[in-house]
Amino acid sequence: MPNLADVIENFIKAMFQEGSSILEIQRNELASRFRCAPSQINYVLTTRFTLERGYIVESRRGGGGYIRIKKLKIRDDDFLREIIEIVGDSISSSRAGGLVEFMLEEGIISRREAELFRAAINRNNLDVPLPERDRLRARLLKAMVAALLGHEENKGARSL
Repeated sequence: MPNLADVIENFIKAMFQEGSSILEIQRNELASRFRCAPSQINYVLTTRFTLERGYIVESRRGGGGYIRIKKLKIRDDDFLREIIEIVGDSISSSRAGGLVEFMLEEGIISRREAELFRAAINRNNLDVPLPERDRLRARLLKAMVAALLGHEENKGARSL
């Protein structure tokens, strides 16, 4: 049986499947619907609807407060370039995993490619201490994304 966070995440994702790329929801109404504290809704939004997963979340608190969730439009090459920017010089295991999962969900990479990405960025395969591990993970992830692009960025990524 899925946990409550999974149920809330799936509910919100189902709302996106109705055609809109922007959702506006009330945190308290959603919490009432799922009989949970508003902090549970916050948890789902901050962990499941991140930029790395292709979402921008805006929040306004107060009486007329709302949560606006925007699903980013994905154009493969443009988004892959954005991923390189998002990754930056260092990336945690969880953020990197979120990016890989998002690319898989959006059809940018295949299941097999996702497994290769995960293997390459797995902490067990990066036998260096933090924070160097997060820097190495970022370099590997950017190199793999650049390889997907197949452009000149790939040459620079290979010379790491």
